[in-house]
Amino acid sequence: MILIANILVALVAALHVFFLVLEMFLWDKPLGLKVFRNSPEKAEITRVLAANQGLYNGFLAAGLVWGLFHGNPAFAFQIKVFFLLCVIVAGAYGAATVSTRILIVQALPAAIALIAMFLA
Repeated sequence: MILIANILVALVAALHVFFLVLEMFLWDKPLGLKVFRNSPEKAEITRVLAANQGLYNGFLAAGLVWGLFHGNPAFAFQIKVFFLLCVIVAGAYGAATVSTRILIVQALPAAIALIAMFLA
């Protein structure tokens, strides 16, 4: 079960690396415009804010990867739980302030991974 939990944690980390790329590098490109339902004008105005947001997503991914590779299993568990909770809180806040879609795309995968961590 720990293998499944770690795979789910890795998937959440990969999602956040993808969010980093979308927000930092593709925000005003066709894929970024489509994913975030932005106009080119709005994307240009918000580009710096999106890049900052992308950087934070990168930190979440880095924390999850750190947890996956830490040598002490007990501490690795704590790291993964902490960063999964951070993702869930960020997703809930995003759902409340931006779009409920964020709850499904960001918070739900992290919640599933967190449940798997506790079941492992």
